[in-house]
Amino acid sequence: MRPDVLIRTLTDDRRVLAGWAIGATLAGCMYAAFYPQLAGGQMAEAVAAYPQAMRQALRLDDLSSPAGYLGSSVFGLILPLIAMFYGAATGARTLAGDEEAGRLDLVLAHPVSRTGLVVQRFAALTAGAVVIAVAVWAGMLTIRGAAQLREISVGEFAAQCATLALLATVFGAVAIGIGAATGRRGLVFTVTAAVGILSYALHAFAGQLGLDAGKYLSPFYYYIGAEPLRHGMPWGHAAVLAVAALLLTAAGTVVFNRRDLNT
Repeated sequence: MRPDVLIRTLTDDRRVLAGWAIGATLAGCMYAAFYPQLAGGQMAEAVAAYPQAMRQALRLDDLSSPAGYLGSSVFGLILPLIAMFYGAATGARTLAGDEEAGRLDLVLAHPVSRTGLVVQRFAALTAGAVVIAVAVWAGMLTIRGAAQLREISVGEFAAQCATLALLATVFGAVAIGIGAATGRRGLVFTVTAAVGILSYALHAFAGQLGLDAGKYLSPFYYYIGAEPLRHGMPWGHAAVLAVAALLLTAAGTVVFNRRDLNT
């Protein structure tokens, strides 16, 4: 299978991808740079006044350490939400965007099967997630000294950024599957974003709701639950995210192959 669709997709989306990468990096670095000012003092006192359940849900129990601060704010909230929306937006364009615009028949008129189209578009989405993760990693290393984050090693930053890419890929696969079934871009983005927000809430508040086992259903648990910023690459959790993305994409491919695109 020639990678023509993959190359064309990456070429067409290069400006959009650059925007995602730059935006994620700037947002992450900006909040990370506040660590020396926010890690202690009034911030710590204010957080101490929060209910224990809220501190646990939002990972606010350890703002004094670099890993604790970044794990609660930058990599605990800001960047995973950006990754989720990247996956939702990019996955929505993968099939549903072309179908709504009336271009899908033209694309499939080329020597590419429906399966090949999904596989190559998923590969392009994954490549974009990797680009974003590498940009964030490079940004964190750039400010690591000035922001007093040297306690976190280069490898630990790389591990957290790798799981960030996998998280984006999972939500991209969700969007691809919904797009394969519906062909409606707006619906795909809305449903994928809703799934992402609900899964984040499940991960954060499962314990408080008495649903401890529910966190295992959330991709956010496998993204940050093993605390890569402290312990390095969580290979088991990363494998779960990778397998989930592949299975979701495979399911979407089956639906896409069976659906009558003329209806």
